Parts: sequence; structure tokens; C-alpha cells
Amino acid sequence: MGLGARLKDAREIKGISLDELQDTTKIQKRYLVAIEEENFSVLPGKFYAKAFIKEYAIAVGLDPNELMEEYKQDIPSPEDEDVTTQYTRIHRSRKDNMPTKSNAIFSFIPTLIVIILILGIVFLAWWFITTKANEEGEDTNSIGQTGDNDEIYRNDDPEDNVGTDVNEEENETEQPEDTESEEEEEQEEPEPELTIEVVELGTAPQYLSELEVSNVGESLKLEFNAENDVWLDVKDDGSQVFFTGFARPNEPIELDVTGTTRIFLNIGSAPNLTVKINDVELEYPVDPNERGADHQQIWLNITDTETNTNE
Repeated sequence: MGLGARLKDAREIKGISLDELQDTTKIQKRYLVAIEEENFSVLPGKFYAKAFIKEYAIAVGLDPNELMEEYKQDIPSPEDEDVTTQYTRIHRSRKDNMPTKSNAIFSFIPTLIVIILILGIVFLAWWFITTKANEEGEDTNSIGQTGDNDEIYRNDDPEDNVGTDVNEEENETEQPEDTESEEEEEQEEPEPELTIEVVELGTAPQYLSELEVSNVGESLKLEFNAENDVWLDVKDDGSQVFFTGFARPNEPIELDVTGTTRIFLNIGSAPNLTVKINDVELEYPVDPNERGADHQQIWLNITDTETNTNE
């Protein structure tokens, strides 16, 4: 059995196809067929014959050293190959790999484009800076020319000077009045902010608290935002009911209760409801996360200290 037949039998016993062997050894399929047919002239050179046969043997599970020793007479030796043929192949491969002038020119084009773009950017920056500097210089010159062209007329008439001095003194006496008015405007006190204080803290089981709301200003508005469905009652200390029912998520409730001095809030689930008084968030007097404190009742006593001060 020859070398090629033995390699082929080992491949078929392993169940390896030529395509799979090609993927494993990275040797072209036509060279693998040439080895099995012992047609070594097809190989790129006798120098590659031993290397290809070794790779083939390892891939099909044979010992390459024993195989090479057993069939060393059948394997072509690199010394047998014509030196002129090798030189011709090497010379041809080098010639093929040498870049042509046209390829060198095309490879230089991207570099040339980048250089042109950089030069263009530098020119645009220079032009912009120069134009801006010229405009600023023209503005400065125009200001200087205006100052040079202004003529100063001197009035030597003493009577006119007396009148001028009197007017200047009157103007100087009027200036302190403007200064005083500006100081009065600066000394105006800022509007007092809305404050909420706890008057009486609710305890279990009703958690009925009483708060005092001061500095509400000219209007009084309540806003309720619920995260879940929350039962809510909003009443005054008489018979007027501003709201009663469920507060729904994403459906804020806004109530204008201007003029009301006492407001009652009955909140079924305080952790899920945010209350604002004139955009100031109400902090529950009792922590709504405590056991049993989720249902809270709150009295709001409205006192407008700003109005009392004005009166």
C-alpha cells in the first residue's frame, strides 16, 4: 500500500471528508487529493510535500515521523527540485507583491484629501479671526472719530455761567430725593412665606390633628395628588363641602378655598396622598407609615398675618 492510499484509508476510517480535512489542516483540497494520488508535482513545491504530508497524517491520527521514515523513498526531497524553478517562483511572487505605480498613487489619495481638509480648516479659522479683528478695529475707529469730531464750545459770558451754576446746584439738590426713593424700594421687606405649624398632635385611634396655616396671601388653593385610590373629604367648619369621594391616580384635585378660615381634611390612606397648600407640601403631623396612622383627620386653621399687619 502506497503513502497516498494509506493516508486516504486512515481518513475514511476516521470518517473525515476532504472538506473537513481542508478546514483542519488549512491545506487546499486539490493539494490533499494530489497527496492521496501521490501526484506531488501539483504541490507548490517539493519543499512543501513533507510539511503537507505531516499535517495530513496528524489530522487522521497517524504518527507522522513513522510514516515519513517508512515512505521516505516515495516522498520527494527539496534537494531534487530544480534550483532555477525555485528562483523563478520566488522572483515571480516578489514581482506580484511589488506595488505598481498606479496602486501607490491611489493609496496616496486619502492622505492627500486629509491634508487638503486640514489646510482648508486652518484657512477658514484664519479668515474668521482676521475678519472679526477688522470689524472690532472699525468699531474702535468709529468711536474715536466721533470723539475727535465733537467740538467743545466755551461760553465766556459770566451771566450765562451764573445761570448754569444755579441749574447744576438745583440738579445736585434733586439727586438725593431720587437716591432716597431708591433706598426705600430696596428696603421693602419680602413677602412672608407660608408656614404650617402643629397646634395639636392627633393620637390613636382617630389621629385628629390641628394645624395653623399662616401667610396664605390673597388666595388659598389646595392640591391633592394620589398614587392609588384614596378616600378624601374636604369641608369647612360649617356645611360647605368642597370635595368628597375618591382621589384617583394621575387625576390631581385642585380646590380654591379662598376666604375659608377653617378646613377639615379626612384622608383614608395618607401614605398614598400628597397635599399642597399654595404649592407648599403639607407634612403629615403623624407619620402615616405608623401602624393605624394611615387614616388621618386634620383641621387647618387659616390665619393671614400679612392681612392683619396691613390692617
